[in-house]
Amino acid sequence: MDLSITSLAQIIIACLMVIGLMVANAVVMVYFERKTAGFIQRRPGPYEVGPRGTIQAICDSMKLLGKQLFIPGNVDWLLYFLAPVLAFFPVLLLFLPIPFGKFLTAMSVDEGILLILAFSGLGVISNILAGWSSNNKYGLLGAARAVSQSIAYEIPMIMSLLAVIFLSGSLNLSQIVEEQGSWPWQWNICVQPLAFFIYLVSLVGETNRAPFDLPEAESELTAGFHTEYSGMGFALFFLSEYANMLLVSFVCVTFFLGGWKGPFLDGFWWTFIKAYLIMMFIVWLRWTFPRVRFDQLLNINWKWLLPLSILNLWITAIVVKLL
Repeated sequence: MDLSITSLAQIIIACLMVIGLMVANAVVMVYFERKTAGFIQRRPGPYEVGPRGTIQAICDSMKLLGKQLFIPGNVDWLLYFLAPVLAFFPVLLLFLPIPFGKFLTAMSVDEGILLILAFSGLGVISNILAGWSSNNKYGLLGAARAVSQSIAYEIPMIMSLLAVIFLSGSLNLSQIVEEQGSWPWQWNICVQPLAFFIYLVSLVGETNRAPFDLPEAESELTAGFHTEYSGMGFALFFLSEYANMLLVSFVCVTFFLGGWKGPFLDGFWWTFIKAYLIMMFIVWLRWTFPRVRFDQLLNINWKWLLPLSILNLWITAIVVKLL
């Protein structure tokens, strides 16, 4: 009984810490993304509120939370309110199996990656509910695009992870990190460069980030599946987007970049440094490449990523069998 109470308390504390991490991550990334956009477009970005605009993201967050939650007419109330909740809270569970350090894992389970892949699908369900319940044609089109995109890019993403799982022989995320060394040439990115490339492209598609942000393309669908959301409802979708970006970055670090290991002083700081370098790469993509058409987005997956991921998995299976 004591063990059960201790485990439950540990999970609750971990969830509270994850909520704090998600909020802090959103504030930092909003400021960083605005500054990056300003630098690329040769403009200053936010600089009035606080030193060099550092408090601008916090002020915008407070304004967003204080806004009235406007509810359009003829919506499905239950699904309308359930969608943002379903987009935000399942993400808390996805961070629990992530090994931030050697002894810094909220919930160490042997099938940690299966837990992440299983619950990550709830985000797509929230997009469907948001678009369907809003009684808005743009929301419905955005939801349809989100489903098609998620189904497409989830397959090569899983296959790229399976290639690493074949090599390590384990579904435990900590064990996958332990199989890698401290130096970059000992990481799985050197053994599975094609799988790393496929995962990197797929994570941009899975998180609906530009140039693959078709489900919420402003020039076509206003805001896509969350067009009719304001105030706290929009804030939950906003937080979940940045949280999912951070989550897929942590998974990438765990599988391909050595996790908490580094050239010196192994620790959780390496996990965060590597994850935020990937986040910086995702932001750079948004402000560098134009948005693709929806047929191009699906063709990239079905004609290129999926065959390459199958070929890579097949070769990996043969090599593991022979060696």
